[in-house]
Amino acid sequence: MSEIVKADICVIGAGSGGLSVAAGASQLGRKTVLVEGGKMGGDCLNYGCVPSKSLLAAANAAEHIRKPIDVGISPNIPEIDYAAVQNHVQDVIAGIAPHDSVERFEGLGVHVIQEYGTFEDRNTLRAGNHIVKAKRFVIATGSSPAVPPIAGLEDVPYLTNETVFNLTEAPEHLIIIGGGPIGFEMAQAHRRLGCNVTVVALKFMENDDPELVEILLAQLKSEGINMRENVSIQNISQEGRSIEVDLGSEAISGSHLLVATGRQPNIGRLSLDKANVQHSPAGVKVGANLRTSNKAIYAIGDVTGGLGFTHKAGYDAGIIIRRIVFGMFWAKADYKAMPHATYTEPALASVGLSEAKAKEKHGDIKVLRWEYAENDRARATRATTGLVKVITTKKGHILGASIVGKSADELLATWTLAINEGLKIGAMANVISPYPTLGEINKRAASSFYTDALFGDKTRRLVKFLSKLG
Repeated sequence: MSEIVKADICVIGAGSGGLSVAAGASQLGRKTVLVEGGKMGGDCLNYGCVPSKSLLAAANAAEHIRKPIDVGISPNIPEIDYAAVQNHVQDVIAGIAPHDSVERFEGLGVHVIQEYGTFEDRNTLRAGNHIVKAKRFVIATGSSPAVPPIAGLEDVPYLTNETVFNLTEAPEHLIIIGGGPIGFEMAQAHRRLGCNVTVVALKFMENDDPELVEILLAQLKSEGINMRENVSIQNISQEGRSIEVDLGSEAISGSHLLVATGRQPNIGRLSLDKANVQHSPAGVKVGANLRTSNKAIYAIGDVTGGLGFTHKAGYDAGIIIRRIVFGMFWAKADYKAMPHATYTEPALASVGLSEAKAKEKHGDIKVLRWEYAENDRARATRATTGLVKVITTKKGHILGASIVGKSADELLATWTLAINEGLKIGAMANVISPYPTLGEINKRAASSFYTDALFGDKTRRLVKFLSKLG
């Protein structure tokens, strides 16, 4: 017989967003059920953010031995044990996993059901032999790798972000289909770990500023990563242990194939139609209040389509807690200051509007630039490749910022705060940064807003007039 479980809130999915809602709701006294048929921690912990950054850390360590910065230290050839590198990746995951574990959440008072959930009607979810009836449901099932319909792909072995971290031997030649952040992070990681790498895509880093993307691509090319952009894959086949990607004009042969062509929402098991929840292949449809067409059901994170970031899911979780736990029904999601980053070297990070979108929306804008090479800390650490680019209105309202260079992902936080709080460029120009730090680059970029006015003819005439007064 099925066990009937009643709750105030039922969270479906134990990724970043779902765990945040479950923990918050339970600790605030709401009877909470968490349903998860896969791994606790979701994609970010097990297949995404954590393992990819761990692999990059190992790859960067090897590269800094191979090519130390020019400070009088001799280069050397690193000894790379690929299996040990992957053990490092799994060790990092294992170190974080207890924080996301069933045991921890049960200790917080959450009723964890380790089964996949399927709606039976508007307010009933079946999970294994459990029937969950809740006042509110939160769908937080995340997303999975999207596999494009390329001829021959289904007939050859290929990797995704869910399997690439299971390798114990380094690929001799890794072909990567997809020119986004995941594709290039894995490209640089494997190249620095001694693999030949080729990246194939219709467009490289299409969601980032083209000027800054060029700086990143130049570095990746200098490291020996082969790139094929604006190409169409005609067919993929296998000959022995070799995988061949036919581009029409040429064929590329490699030992391994990684598909990194985006994500698709995990909605297949949910039977959303039975719950009267509107959805499409792009994801669950929600409003700014994150509520679906069924007023008792909300959805957060990747499953809603659009921005597929762990920090977006965490932000959504905060909105949910405010709305259905604290009763702040006016709380709505606002993604104007939602940042994103690619964790390569140099890193590439952005927040707000791009230059092109800012022009389209506001017309007359001002573009501020400041190069890393003009920063003393960057010079001292030989990290002079990089650029900060800020978009403002003519009156100094900050619309967007993009950074490429060392620690770009960290430096972006200041601009994210400024956009979120509606600060004008003057606030950024007045920030006092310790000297010498890379953070001064942000201040210099902001201060350049006033360069023309400060050193123009009008100012010179004013200074000359004031000097006559004594």
